[in-house]
Amino acid sequence: MNEMREIFDRRILRRHRERAAAGIADHDFLIREVAERLLDRLEDIRRGFPLALDLGCHHGVVAERLGGRGGIETLVQADLSPAMTRLAAARSGLALAADEEALPFAAASLDLVLSVLSLHWVNDLPGSLLQIGRALKPDGLLLAAMIGGDSLKELRDALMRAEMEIEDGVSPRISPFADVRDMGGLLQRAGFALPVVDIDSLTVTYPSALALMRDLRGMGESGADRNRRHGMSRRATLLRAAAIYEEIHADAAGRIPATFEILYLTGWAPHASQPRALRPGSAQARLAEALDSAEHSAGETPDGIKKAKD
Repeated sequence: MNEMREIFDRRILRRHRERAAAGIADHDFLIREVAERLLDRLEDIRRGFPLALDLGCHHGVVAERLGGRGGIETLVQADLSPAMTRLAAARSGLALAADEEALPFAAASLDLVLSVLSLHWVNDLPGSLLQIGRALKPDGLLLAAMIGGDSLKELRDALMRAEMEIEDGVSPRISPFADVRDMGGLLQRAGFALPVVDIDSLTVTYPSALALMRDLRGMGESGADRNRRHGMSRRATLLRAAAIYEEIHADAAGRIPATFEILYLTGWAPHASQPRALRPGSAQARLAEALDSAEHSAGETPDGIKKAKD
């Protein structure tokens, strides 16, 4: 059996999250904005989810902003970083350190799984989705938001140009993100019913590219690609990347934009009450009746005369 190829170094990712925990409240704008947009979707669902999991909870933003949405009575928070879970526990009291790639939850135990900007760091995303599906009760819901493949395109380009100039080679300094075209298929393969994937694009402006890099580090979103260049980045490379970024993208006020593509995933654990597509030929009414028109066999004109073949 072929082993799964690991793209991300989860040990490094945990270290980044641990380092970011103490100051994350100063850098959590994107997490808060995406959490609010994800939770808004619960308001469109007319049922309650008594037991929910916030997977990849960071410092407890979902618990803070939940505000009674979704009929959630108990929210369990989990994060790869123990330091993050200690912060989250201070908000709801229920938090544990857990890896998205090895979930510690019993089968059919959860009504809802929420995840805000965490699943894009998972090596085996199909496997994690399978585990989430198993942990959900029948008709349980997954609502997740993850960073998509078109994110930080401006920073990627600037870093690539600077490395080519100064280091004569390119290293993956920003980790790869998921493509929207793949996510619907992954949800289906993991057994989710009624899968939906949609995209939201957010543009955040910063006073400089270095300020953007500090924000990413402060959120714990520094690159953790196994193929990254090891050791500290050359200061000259980062400064040149910042200069290139500003030369190409800065507005009249000198601020630079950073694009974040957010993928929203919705999927339900299968249940007999859910709508299903009809089998071919099982329709109970004819289309012609619905349209109040006459029905003709293929190849016939409206007056019933067969068309000649070419």
